Amino acid sequence: QGALEELPPYAHTHGDYPAGLPALRAMIAERYTVRGIPTMPEQIMVTTGAMGAIDAICHLFGGRGERIAVESPSYANILQLMREAGARLVPVAMAEGLTGWDVDRWRQVLRDAAPRIAYVVADFHNPTGALADDDQRRRLVDAARSAGTVLVADETMSELWLDDVEMPRPVCAFAPAGSTVITVGSASKAFWAGMRIGWVRAAPDVIRSLVAARAYADLGTPVLEQLAVNWLFSTGGWEQAVTVRREQARQNRDELVAAVRRELPDWEFEVPRGGLTLWVRTGGLSGSRLAEAGERVGLRVPSGPRFGVDGAFEGYVRLPFTVGGAVAEEAAVRLAAAARMVENGGVGGGETPRTFVA
Repeated sequence: QGALEELPPYAHTHGDYPAGLPALRAMIAERYTVRGIPTMPEQIMVTTGAMGAIDAICHLFGGRGERIAVESPSYANILQLMREAGARLVPVAMAEGLTGWDVDRWRQVLRDAAPRIAYVVADFHNPTGALADDDQRRRLVDAARSAGTVLVADETMSELWLDDVEMPRPVCAFAPAGSTVITVGSASKAFWAGMRIGWVRAAPDVIRSLVAARAYADLGTPVLEQLAVNWLFSTGGWEQAVTVRREQARQNRDELVAAVRRELPDWEFEVPRGGLTLWVRTGGLSGSRLAEAGERVGLRVPSGPRFGVDGAFEGYVRLPFTVGGAVAEEAAVRLAAAARMVENGGVGGGETPRTFVA
């Protein structure tokens, strides 16, 4: 309603804002400044979701044949986007557990492979849930600067801490000018998946180039949705909604963890302190076979290889804790049924039940 009330003045204009509504760009810049990273509106481009932001970045910096360094594992949709852009992906293994990055390995890859860009999720990494600390962030930024690599820091999970945790400084705090570190944010993870508004923070000249690079895909982001996000930011509605989102995600996580531990006690995972996903070792079972068997019992579960390069992570699945309660209980029961099906060497027969969890 607040966005609709602010719409009439824009209805008398062309409605074309390739870099985003000036009011929203200023609001996002102010939010970075409050976080300790002085930012001008000229350093912000509003996009149609984080995917739109990364798509523009890939077409500007990571064209066909260019090397892009990525965490291994990494977010499946981003990997696919980069492949379709013609990039050559260079995987860099995460550190053990939920401890973030192996910076020495990153430094070696950046030096030897000389990727044009590197894509990382420092805050509650998707899919593992890992949280990189301040020292890792500083050292990785230094390594990227030395190698001449542009570091793309995806912050879409940064507000989804679920436990008492002291959040490290943003990656861009270690290179605030916005040339070495390009930051991507989004409303869809922390607020609502239907709010497809994202943004980029970078140096003004990089923003101008990104605005030109995005034109092949779209000429801007819908005005009404931008007004809605600006209203949420300016009224305190954002903080209220994200608080509710955190509480629900925490409850969902705890219920899913309990259900999986009960139904599949041999499977192993570490409970993340934030984010929206569990990264689960499947006790030696094939993640791809589990995904196939899951469809047979009405459960959609992403297999580990979707999150890797060249078929890695066959022994994993990713479980989102976007649902809880009875749905999480039933999902774990069906996942255990899929595991038994794989163990017995078959995928069953008969009519496939209605898919239960996407």
